[in-house]
Amino acid sequence: MSTYIFSSESVGEGHPDKVCDTISDAILDACLKVDPKSRVACETFVKSNVVVVGGEITIPKIGQKSIGEAINIDSVIRDAIRGIGYTNDDDVFHADKVFINNYLTTQSPDIAQGVDAKKASGKKTSEQGAGDQGIMFGYASDETQELMPAPVMYAHRLGRELTRIRKAGKLAKWLRPDAKSQVSVEYVDGKPTRIVNVVISTQHAAGTKHADIEKFCIEQVIKKVLPKRMLTKDTEFLINPTGNFVIGGPQGDSGLTGRKIIVDTYGGMGRHGGGAFSGKDPSKVDRSAAYMGRWVAKNIVAAGLATKCEIQFAYAIGHPLPVSVHVDTFGTGTISDEKILSAVLKVFSFKPADIVKQLNLLRPIYSASTNYGHFGKEDCGLPWEQTNKVAALKRAAK
Repeated sequence: MSTYIFSSESVGEGHPDKVCDTISDAILDACLKVDPKSRVACETFVKSNVVVVGGEITIPKIGQKSIGEAINIDSVIRDAIRGIGYTNDDDVFHADKVFINNYLTTQSPDIAQGVDAKKASGKKTSEQGAGDQGIMFGYASDETQELMPAPVMYAHRLGRELTRIRKAGKLAKWLRPDAKSQVSVEYVDGKPTRIVNVVISTQHAAGTKHADIEKFCIEQVIKKVLPKRMLTKDTEFLINPTGNFVIGGPQGDSGLTGRKIIVDTYGGMGRHGGGAFSGKDPSKVDRSAAYMGRWVAKNIVAAGLATKCEIQFAYAIGHPLPVSVHVDTFGTGTISDEKILSAVLKVFSFKPADIVKQLNLLRPIYSASTNYGHFGKEDCGLPWEQTNKVAALKRAAK
């Protein structure tokens, strides 16, 4: 028997990096509401009581008007912070009190000509090309009902439940927005068998007793959302291991957009191409192609062609076709990886414009993806979580 332990983490909406992701995606959605053809690359930095946004935004529909005439950026930022929950009187980082520095400009015409669906000087084709070069991965496994790796899904469940309870405002009024979770799972012959330990660190109001926090997290969160069969008498619970977590969020640490890419994807179980997601419109293949990869891999597993699958593809900026596509089922395929790849190429198109069309990505749906992983959330209407190509894949595989 092969036995090993694998750990994955998640972070709450109030974590400084996730605050930035939330703001960047809120600005993206605001732009897409004005014009579905908006080009957005929005980065956010937070520290103490300051928010800095920068990047490139072009909204064709507004013509020569400034971005500020079409969208109240300050209002979008404050609403995003308010939605997270930084509204307590003692919050240094407070929705109504933060200082905002806006350094958003329009997109470079050199980038635009490579991405737009038209012929330009030096461009090889008139089709829409990839917004940048890069490699993207998609992954799925049958370890959970969401077809995701167990450690990261369990960590996300803990974070989502903490947030649900906090925003309900009844059971634990001492909870604050910043939080992290981590779950370590033992695998035997490649299958998850038990949870070895659980770590939760949650920000709390001053004066809250550690014993109360510990009891609450174990009884009201961990034992409520993690599978009972996976928890044993030997499972270790580590709750607020530092003992005190009053100063959190941007007051305690700086945050940046795109710094939680492993939390956003597969918890380290599946590989990552390196590109971040939040604040980017779907012309950026860092985001849209990663979603495509998840959609393809999930449908392969859902079709019963493998119990675990990873797909990789790569692009050149301005070029519509991927320069490579590779499928790996790690020996779990019911048919060869070559036959699965052949079926995939018959069913799916990997051109950037086709990805956007197949997944209907020119909509303000991205704030729903920001927190607790971009993958595995089946209750948010995210199109890349559909298993609507199972029948087509089975036919093509024959």
